[in-house]
Amino acid sequence: MPAWGSVLSEISAKQQSGQQAVDVVRRKYLKRLHQHTERNVIAYYSGWLFRPPSTPNLSVGDDDMNAFMAAVHQLKREKGLDLILHTPGGDIAATEALVTYLWKMFDKNIRVIVPQLSMSAGTMIACAAKSIILGKQSSLGPIDPQIGGVPAQGVLDEFQMAVESIKRDPASTPLWQQIVSRYHPSFLNECAQAINWSRTMVHGWLVENMFNSDPAHVATAQKIVDFLGDHSATAAHARHIPLSKCEEIGLKIEKLEDDKKLQDLVLTVHHAYMHTFSMSPASKIVENHNGVATVHMASMPQIFHAPHNQMPMQAFDPRVLPPVQPVDSLKPPAEAEAAPAEKAESD
Repeated sequence: MPAWGSVLSEISAKQQSGQQAVDVVRRKYLKRLHQHTERNVIAYYSGWLFRPPSTPNLSVGDDDMNAFMAAVHQLKREKGLDLILHTPGGDIAATEALVTYLWKMFDKNIRVIVPQLSMSAGTMIACAAKSIILGKQSSLGPIDPQIGGVPAQGVLDEFQMAVESIKRDPASTPLWQQIVSRYHPSFLNECAQAINWSRTMVHGWLVENMFNSDPAHVATAQKIVDFLGDHSATAAHARHIPLSKCEEIGLKIEKLEDDKKLQDLVLTVHHAYMHTFSMSPASKIVENHNGVATVHMASMPQIFHAPHNQMPMQAFDPRVLPPVQPVDSLKPPAEAEAAPAEKAESD
């Protein structure tokens, strides 16, 4: 399967022939991934690595439910789901709702594939699967909740530090008053509740699905949650937790490199999405192997969903990306084409 440069060359060739390049290429390889695994495939991709942090809809949110409902519609649910995740995370409540929905639709038969990064709430979703496929380049992240960009556990730790410091040295009270006064009333309680919510939720998902047949499922899940949810252990919410550490803490991991065909397909799909974000105004895409897609646009607040008819993208907003040829990210995939001879990607 094509490497990064080969995928780009394929997209460029199709652009010159007048085809809707990034969509045709991306959906071709999503379909091939489905044909290889014989499972449903839904890709959930955020373009946060390509967009300013202020761009709407980069994170997991309640608006994703409609996108997943469209992607799940008419799938053969008894085949299970391979969910490809590339996300910085997002809202805990929206994450809980998405997992609940996908569990009901696929009877918990979900496998998560992380080609590169699935952070924060994305890691929580991964923990709700039966197993997680990671490559040497893949990473999960801590699940300690952030409130307004501030680590909830860090707030509680800082407050406890203030209490202990004042006990030892009452003269430090004025200094700590200035620091603690930044927190609004009930903020400490909000932090404590958010931590308990995320830990309890992920622990329950691990017990019910990934380790449901493990006699030591409660203890195994607790070990995982204790690490992923411990701000002092992970040091930073942006910490990248590699495959080796995920295995060490007890997560049920499948190595992407163990299936070379799967590895080639997953990485080619990933390259295709990265090129889509670099060459179009898309900021988030939820898409299944049949070409049903919901696309958030960086230059527009609307969500476009048109699985079976053409709806071309608007011209680029030059404040977001430099002008390039607009592409149609909502056209159904073309008829299956013969696979060219392609060079396998090395890991």
